[in-house]
Amino acid sequence: MADSKFLTPEEVAERYRGGVSVGTLRNWRAMRLGPSFVKVGKTVLYPIDELEAWDEKNRVQCRASK
Repeated sequence: MADSKFLTPEEVAERYRGGVSVGTLRNWRAMRLGPSFVKVGKTVLYPIDELEAWDEKNRVQCRASK
């Protein structure tokens, strides 16, 4: 994880185009829901590889149409 890139909660909200707000991320952290995060002092960071894993875990598969 040494060369991982991180996003701030504001950048995560932007990544999901406002579908997840900074407040929602804060609530999820308090309830231990949502994507994994790293806390350094008071700074909260989300590793991009963890966000991608969380995306994959929440992917909805659809059947192919006939």
